[in-house]
Amino acid sequence: MKNLTSFISGLLFSLGLGISGMLNPVKVKGFLDLTRIWDPSLMFVMIGAIAVYAILFRIITKRSKPICEKDFSLPTKKDLDFKLITGSALFGIGWGIAGICPGPGIANLATGLSSAFVFVIVMVLSMWSVRFLENR
Repeated sequence: MKNLTSFISGLLFSLGLGISGMLNPVKVKGFLDLTRIWDPSLMFVMIGAIAVYAILFRIITKRSKPICEKDFSLPTKKDLDFKLITGSALFGIGWGIAGICPGPGIANLATGLSSAFVFVIVMVLSMWSVRFLENR
């Protein structure tokens, strides 16, 4: 049940990314670049996602436990540290340069484009490098 739910959730997320245009790096860059002709359409995608999240989070967390897990696993850390700030900055810079972030990057693998594979390979190697350096 847990694997099926995860698969359906991932499929729904991928479809949403495709329908909204977030798989297209040119559209994302058009949203992020305020100096040229700005494309505000992704703002509505974000507003819609935030609204759904805000409503469902409150409903779901009122349950005693999640459907497919023993208990909720919510973040407890509230302070800003160097890793969080640096990681956020690197994510934002990468998103601005490439016009793609991890979710769309993985979903773009279905297109078969070599750029999608390069992006995901670099992303995985980067994540592995950080873990490697943290454990040294």
